[in-house]
Amino acid sequence: MEEQIQVIKKWLGTGSINIFGLPMSGKDTVGVRLAEALGGKFLSSGLIVRALEKSTNQDITGNGKLMPQNLFYDWVLPYFEKKELWEYPLVLSSIGRWNGEEDQVMSVARSSGHPIKAVVMLQLSEQDAIERWEAAKLLNDRGLRADDANPEVFQTRINEFREKTIPVLRHYQELGLLVPVKADAPRDQVFANVIEALAGFASRAS
Repeated sequence: MEEQIQVIKKWLGTGSINIFGLPMSGKDTVGVRLAEALGGKFLSSGLIVRALEKSTNQDITGNGKLMPQNLFYDWVLPYFEKKELWEYPLVLSSIGRWNGEEDQVMSVARSSGHPIKAVVMLQLSEQDAIERWEAAKLLNDRGLRADDANPEVFQTRINEFREKTIPVLRHYQELGLLVPVKADAPRDQVFANVIEALAGFASRAS
């Protein structure tokens, strides 16, 4: 695996890899680990939104809906320009989930020196996502978030992905950036799948 990681690092430079998937597909888990392996920085739209909610005492996404686009443009995109990220590759967790946002993400990423080089799609069925959510709820291992307590809110998140994010992924696919990876496996295996898929993509792109 280390040889594959080196292939990815050489190809990526200070570019970005954006990771998408259904709720419970492991985006943040894979993203954090991938950023560490590549010596990069990890950015999660979910973490940014929750920090914003805490600092402003707002409930922006508690109903399961995506962050309004005006807030996404004002709060999330400026992160690309942060000085502490300049010299590092970025691993993104679902930055730009709403159809149309991907163009702005690619533009800002490119202008900040972190061009989107690949978009990983963690493939998980909706049924598997629901089963993982039910298991996580029993274990209480994801914190006290509304979508962990309310099945209707969680279903809304799935619906939002289907209706608003799938078109984003189709666009990335048309651009030749999409890297599908099976995510219906234990965490270590999913990470290994991601590394293998990205190394192959990097080799072809190079």
